[in-house]
Amino acid sequence: MSEPRILRWRLVLGAAADELDQRAGMSAEDLAADASLSWLYERGEELGERDIRDRQGGLGASTLSVPEWLTDIHRLFPKETVERMERDAVEKYGINEVVTNPEVLARIEPNETLLRAVLLTKHLMSPEVLALARTLVAKVVRKLLEKLARKVRATFHGTRSRTRSRIRVAKNFDAKATIKKNLRRYDRDTKTITIEEPLFVSRTRRQMDKWQIIILVDESGSMLGSVIHAAVTAACLWGLPGTKTHLCIFDTAVVDLTGRVTDPVEVLMKVQLGGGTDIGQAVAYAQGLVEVPRRTIVVLITDFFEGGLPGVLVSRVKALCDQGVTVLGLAALDDQANPSYDRDMAQRLVDVGAHVGAMTPGELVSFIADKVRA
Repeated sequence: MSEPRILRWRLVLGAAADELDQRAGMSAEDLAADASLSWLYERGEELGERDIRDRQGGLGASTLSVPEWLTDIHRLFPKETVERMERDAVEKYGINEVVTNPEVLARIEPNETLLRAVLLTKHLMSPEVLALARTLVAKVVRKLLEKLARKVRATFHGTRSRTRSRIRVAKNFDAKATIKKNLRRYDRDTKTITIEEPLFVSRTRRQMDKWQIIILVDESGSMLGSVIHAAVTAACLWGLPGTKTHLCIFDTAVVDLTGRVTDPVEVLMKVQLGGGTDIGQAVAYAQGLVEVPRRTIVVLITDFFEGGLPGVLVSRVKALCDQGVTVLGLAALDDQANPSYDRDMAQRLVDVGAHVGAMTPGELVSFIADKVRA
């Protein structure tokens, strides 16, 4: 094993370190790690731009296939590094074989980056690979569902009524109110409070009026993260007491996926990313679904780059707002909520009564909960 500090620099510099003649002291695992990093990060035109020559003599980047590379990095690097390298392979270098090779799909660790890659390349897959890809999608979606479902349960479960109860059982005991009520009986010497009057509360929950939640999702390529999280969010909201959820995706046409909302995997496998965008048409479709305007939330998830007539979009959003519908425009719906959108169009929609912002799925759930409880 070479000296650790030199080894780290060797792995950072890659082929540029060959002239330092430090390879002689490297172990077989060191050389394998070096080759794996080079296979990914010293490829294509970038080699010429950085004046780095191709590897020679059997340890070069060209000797590794995708399955071999994947096997090596899982053996040689910690999990966090592996996830970063897999993400770079797909997103930075476009190595689609990471998600279209059945041998790779069978062993790869499911994560959201690979889910996005599957959705972008599923049209390239054979039936055999598509079946494996669906399994990967299901695993990632299940994790996202479990995470968001906890938030949904906590947010929509309601709060206990503060009505005093005569039913004196432990589960109804209001410790905070009891301590406050009996503070005057605090003994400084013994540092104890004598409880003369324990307080209890009713465990009944506040009931919510029936609300309609209509989620419209732009399926253009730039909104892929939003499509994923919208499908998961809709599945979590489906069937909640006091709510009726719709899920629609759109480009230049609108597809109502409400009938499949409980199966976000099926929803995502049906999505066809790319194409034009007619947001106004999607809003018009939502208008036709509205039952009670003042108890309806239309969630419009898009980058606001309208391919149709901008004036038509603005007028249709205004009509919804004038009826009392809550229109929420979301520029992003992934965990990072990094927005990239037409700010001028977004401002025009705000001017006619819509709310526009960037929210994570958890923040969207909280927004909806606040509205239905108001």
